[in-house]
Amino acid sequence: MDSRAFRRFRRNKGALAGLVLVVAVTVLGVAGPWFAPYDPVAQFTDSLLLENGLPAGPGVTPGHWLGGDDLARDELSRLLSGARISMLVAYLATGLAVLIGVMIGLVSGYVGGRLDTLLMRLVDVVLSMPFLLIAIVMQRVFDAPGIWTICIVLGALSWTTLARVTRAKTMEARELDYIQAARALGLRHFHILARHVLPNVAGPIIAIATIMVARMIIAESALSFLGLGVRPPTASWGSMLNDSQSLLLGVPRLTLYPAVLISMAVFGFNLFGEGLRDAFDPKD
Repeated sequence: MDSRAFRRFRRNKGALAGLVLVVAVTVLGVAGPWFAPYDPVAQFTDSLLLENGLPAGPGVTPGHWLGGDDLARDELSRLLSGARISMLVAYLATGLAVLIGVMIGLVSGYVGGRLDTLLMRLVDVVLSMPFLLIAIVMQRVFDAPGIWTICIVLGALSWTTLARVTRAKTMEARELDYIQAARALGLRHFHILARHVLPNVAGPIIAIATIMVARMIIAESALSFLGLGVRPPTASWGSMLNDSQSLLLGVPRLTLYPAVLISMAVFGFNLFGEGLRDAFDPKD
């Protein structure tokens, strides 16, 4: 980030608030499981189940600060462990989408011609793929889809916007005088793309990727909520929403906790991404 962009970002209070939230949920995802007081899959039927069959609430049982869930598991431990799964899926899927989208966008915008047309038609094909249908097919093909499978599916279906933006910025950058001079001097195309073109298009890529993390969090949560994501007893914020459906009216806190964390993470990444976009391209 150049000095002018940094100053614009620093003056944006919303972006700074988003940065704080992003750092908070990222630290929660990295370090949260280490601070979990209990094994997230351990059941405490003697202490976390009341006589009426409902889970004990916050403060009812010493040591279980947020109470238990419907299967008598410590709620705080599952929230902290679920943060790692949700953030891991979001970051890995976004990383894959950035890798695919930037590579295709750079090549398409720099080479042009028939290859550009072919790659843009590939973008149209991916855009036409129904996400939920593919998720259901994945569920049938893989009896128990793991984290890597979910990341690959999300990343492979989410790179199209990055490819189009990168292509447009690359087409602008390739006409710059110093890039034209580098091509005239016979420098290798890979060298020109890596050293001269990519730095010119990095700003929008970073901004879009940051907002994309928020979308990945929502997508993972939606898949897990529909039973198409990580399998029990693995905890993620989305799977915890799914598990709490049956007790939504009786014990609403089981839905409230993961919903608040998901909202906080999505809100933070959106604020941060919008701030980066404004900093890199104030004309927008």
